[in-house]
Amino acid sequence: MKNLVWENSLSVDVDEIDEDHRRLIELFNLVNQAVEEAQSVEYVRILIEELLSCTEWHFRHEERLMFQYSYEGLQAHREEHQELMSSIWAFLKRVIEEEGKLSNEELEHLENWLVGHILGADMDLGSYLSERI
Repeated sequence: MKNLVWENSLSVDVDEIDEDHRRLIELFNLVNQAVEEAQSVEYVRILIEELLSCTEWHFRHEERLMFQYSYEGLQAHREEHQELMSSIWAFLKRVIEEEGKLSNEELEHLENWLVGHILGADMDLGSYLSERI
């Protein structure tokens, strides 16, 4: 599976959110590479835990901004965040159970969710915030 590449089309026009997204993409790529190279289950687990931790932080960051600037889509956006966190927890569990082996389909699911969330809900949020920050 190929790595994700940051492109301007992924920018939500809010620098601090774009920086978070770049970091999440970097971590996703590290997970992808580690699985592809058949790295140890412990290494893959640690990478996914880091991705999970950074994702949780990023979601709180976005939710703080949504609350601070009275974003009407807060609840729906938060529900999307919860769905992604459930997916990542499931990935971590599978990595431990399957000794670091994840299928391309599982990685593609995570990639599609991440990119889809950025291009959908986060673009709407970015448009809203860029007019208020």
